[in-house]
Amino acid sequence: MVPRLLEKYRKEAVLKIMAELGYKNKMQVTEIKKIVINMGVGQGAHDIKIIDDAVASLSLIAGQKAVITRAKKAIANFKIREGDPIGCKVTLRKNNMYEFLDRFVNVALPRIRDFRGISSKAFDKQGNFTVGLSDHAVFPEIEYDKIQRALGMDITIVFEKGNREQNLLLLKLLGMPFRESDKELE
Repeated sequence: MVPRLLEKYRKEAVLKIMAELGYKNKMQVTEIKKIVINMGVGQGAHDIKIIDDAVASLSLIAGQKAVITRAKKAIANFKIREGDPIGCKVTLRKNNMYEFLDRFVNVALPRIRDFRGISSKAFDKQGNFTVGLSDHAVFPEIEYDKIQRALGMDITIVFEKGNREQNLLLLKLLGMPFRESDKELE
């Protein structure tokens, strides 16, 4: 079964981007390569139960098993040794990626209190887009009564090719709600 957002990308977004940017071939149009979801849990180095809760929550949200990330260097000020668990991450590709993006845009973002849109300035030099959430409980998979603490996460959308403007246009066509005040600044 083809995810709804992937079908929308193939049938609508590619044609609109080609028309707007004057491309002659569909292969010139940018596409999403992967989505990386990262949860940094600083207290996890001292309490493994916090890491286990984060892994379980992230696995529920993403639909695949999360991997524990470990400290690469020792940091004395934070009492972290090299190899201590400090968070977890998931890399989504293909159908899982489009399913997650669909749930993120259409279900999770509208559940954020006082949500006015995402800033369109969150692109890096390579054209990848990163958005941060301060609470993982906006996803419907998480039961609010069972969580111990609010965990934040970073969601990075990595694009195959294209520049910032082309990637922004693709995200708008896929339904990403961008802030109105940012459009004036572009």
